[in-house]
Amino acid sequence: MLFDAACKSFPLAAAPLSADQLAAQRWNLLADDLAYPLAVLKRSALNHNLAWMQDYARRKRVHLAPHGKTTMSPELFRLQLQAGAWGLTFATIFQLGVGVAAGVRRAIIANQVVGAADLAGLRALLQAHGDLQVWFLVDSLAQLQRIEQWAASQDPCQPFDVLLEVGVPGKRTGCRTQEEALALAQALSVSPAVRLWGVECYEGNAAQCDSDHDVQAVSDLVRRVLDVVRQCDAQQLFAADRIVLTAGGSAVFDLVLPLLTTGQLSRPVEGVLRSGCYITHDHAHYRRYLKLVEQREGLQASLLPALEVWTMVQSVPEPGLAFLTCGRRDISYDIELPMPQRLARASVRDMGDVVATPPDWRITALNDQHAYLQFDPEGLVPAVGDRVVLGLSHPCTTFDKWRWMVVAEDDGLVTGAIHTCF
Repeated sequence: MLFDAACKSFPLAAAPLSADQLAAQRWNLLADDLAYPLAVLKRSALNHNLAWMQDYARRKRVHLAPHGKTTMSPELFRLQLQAGAWGLTFATIFQLGVGVAAGVRRAIIANQVVGAADLAGLRALLQAHGDLQVWFLVDSLAQLQRIEQWAASQDPCQPFDVLLEVGVPGKRTGCRTQEEALALAQALSVSPAVRLWGVECYEGNAAQCDSDHDVQAVSDLVRRVLDVVRQCDAQQLFAADRIVLTAGGSAVFDLVLPLLTTGQLSRPVEGVLRSGCYITHDHAHYRRYLKLVEQREGLQASLLPALEVWTMVQSVPEPGLAFLTCGRRDISYDIELPMPQRLARASVRDMGDVVATPPDWRITALNDQHAYLQFDPEGLVPAVGDRVVLGLSHPCTTFDKWRWMVVAEDDGLVTGAIHTCF
């Protein structure tokens, strides 16, 4: 993979470079070697998060299949697999194809597969890679009927492996009642088009970032899912020699462990946690949720923010208002606006001289290419040419705005890069 001037913020005067050639350039975040805005992955925090989450899954005796839609980066997929991930999770067949090309051989599509083109695409991937195993979600008899109709029009071949999804009323996909779930499981168990391996849920639909509420709501969901699992097991509806149970977003993943580690079934359980945003974490949304996880688990520290966007002050047109070279095209804003984290004056060349931004500094609005920075004109005042490092909420919607991201060391030296496939 070559990076060049077609990538936002890559120096236009530089020759195309591969990731392993970047270190030799000696580019540094504090030397203005790359254009602004610039999405930056901090290597030390990435490595910490990879190791921490994998160790958490090991200690809890569950598998980790991170959600690849978070980053859609083959380089980061490989790092997750190298760290010990059981597999990866995706939301679409397109995403699965990117993962398979990156070396993924065990995957969950945490979504319904319905259309003929997607079913054909999945079958093509399975036929091209004999060591590939994929499970996708089914939540209705109508979906099953479409799968069966498609399969009947094709040459006979291996049935698809599927998981029954149990949902939350009023929220995203999934069976709403126990009766509906059991009827679907019975139909799946006798269908020639699929093999029922287990049950899935997404507990994030029930969470509100309030520990009292979340513990109760997710525990209720876990009990509902376990009831379905036990009934399916008692009726011998599962097709394999083990039962796959999977859940786990990035917010309250600790609360679904009783589901993933359940016993007293007729065959072994493979519990699979699907957290995705852990690899970069963030500075607000998931950070708040993780503080509650730390309290419930008795942890002192866990994940670190590894993704930030570096910007430059381009104008200070009036007291208390500055404009940064970053907008909706460059950083997440779907949950909340970016947050100033650090200030590097234009003359600063050492990370030891980078300072935290004052609490009164706030991003109050974004245009396509501008961030509105409000500050107290009687306090620390930004100047044109200064660098302001922005933190973010919900990393997924920053990744999809960049074809590449640099990887930097703690001293600001750029030593690598990743690319994305959105």
